[in-house]
Formats: sequence, structure tokens, C-alpha cells
Amino acid sequence: MSKDEAIVVEGKIIEVMRNATFRVEVVNAKSGKVHVVTAYLSGKLYKNNIKVLEGDVVKIELSPYDLTQGRIVWRSKG
Repeated sequence: MSKDEAIVVEGKIIEVMRNATFRVEVVNAKSGKVHVVTAYLSGKLYKNNIKVLEGDVVKIELSPYDLTQGRIVWRSKG
């Protein structure tokens, strides 16, 4: 799988867990259903010490093979 095949979605952090992992609530645009995804920080965010807190809106990359885990690649400002 290449890096271009990842699914990028937007979600909201609902729980901060240990080891820099988070529970993120993602809303499906078509059906309106809410899914909870376990996500971790990407290397760029971790290296630059970007703080991600509960309630923040983030962009997540999901693998097409496992839609329950993802990687946080962007934290929205504001």
C-alpha cells in the first residue's frame, strides 16, 4: 500500500489516552453515523511537540484495510 491510498477524514478528539494515543469521533458524511477511531500522532506532530487536546478538530489518515485505527496528520487552528 502506498502513502497515496490513505483515506483522509476529519474528526474531533473525545478522549486522550496514554502513550500519545487518542479516541477520535468521525462522522460519516453520507449516512451521518458516528464512528470512534483510535489514532496516534504522526512523526511530524510528535517531533515538533504539537499539543493535541480533548475537543480539538484533527485530520486523520485511515488505512483502507483497517478503519478502526488511524494517524493524526493535522491539528486545526482555532
